[in-house]
Amino acid sequence: MKVLVLCALLAAAAVDSSSGDVSTAQKQHDINFLLFKVYEVHRDANLKQLGETFNPEADTSHYTDDGAAAHKLVKELKDGRLLEQKHWFSLFNNRQRAEALLLYDVLEHSKDWKTFVGNAAYFRDHVNEGEFVYALYAAVIHSSLTEDIVLPPLYEVTPHLFTNGEVIEKAYRAKMTQTPGKFKSDFTGSKSNPEQRVAYFGEDIGMNTHHVTWHLEFPFWWDDAHEGHHLDRKGENFFWVHHQLTVRFDAERLSNLLNPVDELYWDKPITEGFAPHTTYKYGGYFPSRPDNKEFSDVEGVAHIRDLVIYENRIRDAIAHGYVTAKDGSTIDIMNSHGIDVLGDIIESSTYSPNAGYYGSLHNTAHIVLGRQGDPQGKYDLPPGVLEHFETSTRDPAFFRLHKYMDNIFREHRDSLPPYTKEELLFPGVEIENFCTSGLLQTYFEDFEYSLINAVDDTADTEDVEISTYIPRLNHEDFTFNIDIDNHNDHEVLTTVRIFGWPHKDNNGLQYSFNDGRWNAIELDKFWIKLKPGENKIHRKSRDSSVTVPDIPEFHYLMDRTEEALSNGRKLDLHEYVSALGLPNRFLLPKGNNQGLKFKVVVALTDGEADAAVDDLHTNTKFNHYGYRGVYPDKRPHGYPLDRRVDDERIFHRLPNFKEIVVKLFHRD
Repeated sequence: MKVLVLCALLAAAAVDSSSGDVSTAQKQHDINFLLFKVYEVHRDANLKQLGETFNPEADTSHYTDDGAAAHKLVKELKDGRLLEQKHWFSLFNNRQRAEALLLYDVLEHSKDWKTFVGNAAYFRDHVNEGEFVYALYAAVIHSSLTEDIVLPPLYEVTPHLFTNGEVIEKAYRAKMTQTPGKFKSDFTGSKSNPEQRVAYFGEDIGMNTHHVTWHLEFPFWWDDAHEGHHLDRKGENFFWVHHQLTVRFDAERLSNLLNPVDELYWDKPITEGFAPHTTYKYGGYFPSRPDNKEFSDVEGVAHIRDLVIYENRIRDAIAHGYVTAKDGSTIDIMNSHGIDVLGDIIESSTYSPNAGYYGSLHNTAHIVLGRQGDPQGKYDLPPGVLEHFETSTRDPAFFRLHKYMDNIFREHRDSLPPYTKEELLFPGVEIENFCTSGLLQTYFEDFEYSLINAVDDTADTEDVEISTYIPRLNHEDFTFNIDIDNHNDHEVLTTVRIFGWPHKDNNGLQYSFNDGRWNAIELDKFWIKLKPGENKIHRKSRDSSVTVPDIPEFHYLMDRTEEALSNGRKLDLHEYVSALGLPNRFLLPKGNNQGLKFKVVVALTDGEADAAVDDLHTNTKFNHYGYRGVYPDKRPHGYPLDRRVDDERIFHRLPNFKEIVVKLFHRD
């Protein structure tokens, strides 16, 4: 199908008649077509004209920074200092990141949609495509002009990063012969590689999207002074999102008769090699790493001893109970806020109180691991998969790296005193019964996505349907049922916190409560009001605040948007506005045919004491890691399982805590 939209025909529908503002549908239309065939010329007539005629420097009154960012970016462009088009882009490349953030600043400082979309259309024609995509995604996520916009799935915008090279080649052949094609994608490796058993987790395109979306919402480059607001508990969120990925990966490994992932050691070989089987759109194949690779220093990035020094300094800070700030002052971390400070240091983000001393352990380690295939740059290879947030979970070494960092975080959390029974009680509230209904069963099903944007063409070439499909883990719907007695004579607000972990380890030994709670997977968290007396709660798995639905396919977004514009109706895509969460298919670990024993616990805590924002019981979706910089729960992530448990009897005697053991089945 040839795509060339004449927006003038839809101009009447593009403006909200009551306010004169640009409609959400028109904004969604513009974003759709800015990202559609991003390596090709504009396929929208109005955007094409804007790209040719818009002058970013013409009227600086339309910028909140008086056009400073626009002037700077245009000067870089005119001086020929920007990265060329048709070239790979990596956020971990300092110069490339700086260029992408210059464009982000231009968009973020645009006061109105005309300026925003004009800049986007103009710079789409002039900057590197990867830098453009990153800047536009970041701007849409953080700009007040785009609060209701749904970004298309990255795996359909830049399919090369998510799809095996062999399938991309088939897509090109289908395009050249004008023959529709639907091709099967396989996970990397073969059955002789044990890691292949869990490739469905790290290589899941929804998992990849979850990881990159979190890093877009909470970027390490975020500067409060520059952006105008603070990202609440960013360091703690960094810990929690990666901790949850790590413990979920271990649960998948136990489901497939594999040992939990071992942490990374700088003085030992990386036992698992990795061959990505993916290729850049421009720049060749992603580098491979052989088995049993000894760590090498990476030219121009870091020596291995530097990473060891940074690790030792961080561990010393944990042992002493404080970190040393850049000005020599000390910051106490022997409290619930300490994990937030450590997260900022370990990542490290601009929030780090002393990046010069504590380094950037996480970000540097990603580059070092990604370059182990060519550490000295002898072969001028492009960046590895670990140098892109979109692709890094595909490499099993990602989970080894984060197990290593997770153990540093645990060292800190275990140094804090356990909660007392009095701190954990919710007076007057008692759980009478807790169970699940519906079979807890997982299965694989094929998931199809478009490869139209993967292949080159011209505006005069008809599109043919080209797609790929790959098996993805899913589970049957189920429900948590909780019977609660509120013995108070008044209504109370409660936070319902549900966690689960494998009942036994890889040796068949039951986890102690203390080890189990560290391996706990967060299954749901929501707020509800309890009336005096008996309350029955039925919480469906699909409503979990931990997960989000798959982003609609590009074609669906475009069809819905054009339909709204042509009919003059309001575009409603609110359920997809945030992609910040795990795919809802991944709420449960895979389990096995016999039924993997899984402990599930529920804790009720005082919602009034927990609340950081109003009306939590009516607004829980999209708030799992905070939405647009605001986190709704005052308690630490993982509460009340976030601190060590020296005596599990305290939990067993709490009326507001209940645990059960269920079985997770997998249907072949």
